[in-house]
Amino acid sequence: MKFMSTYSIIPGTVQELAEKFLAGEAAPTPGVTLLGRWHKADCSGGFSLYETDNAALLHLGAAKWADLLDITIVPVIEDAEAGANLAAIYRK
Repeated sequence: MKFMSTYSIIPGTVQELAEKFLAGEAAPTPGVTLLGRWHKADCSGGFSLYETDNAALLHLGAAKWADLLDITIVPVIEDAEAGANLAAIYRK
C-alpha cells in the first residue's frame, strides 16, 4: 500500500534537521520503500511517497523526526484505482 507523507519544519529546528538529514538519517525504516521525496522550494517542508504493508513501520520512522517535523501520513491510491471505483459507482 502507498502512503503520502507531508511534513512541515518546526520553526527553529532547521540546523538540527539539516545535520540529521545530511548524516544519512532520513533513510526509511527497513520494510518501507521510499518511492520519492520532494522538498518545498521555500525550505518549509515537503512530501514523501512510501510503500509498505506495515503502517507501524511508518509510525516508527515518523517518531524519529517528531521533535523536528510536523508530519501527516495518509494512505493513497493511484488514478487507475480511483477511476475504477468512480466508474463502478457513477457509470450505470
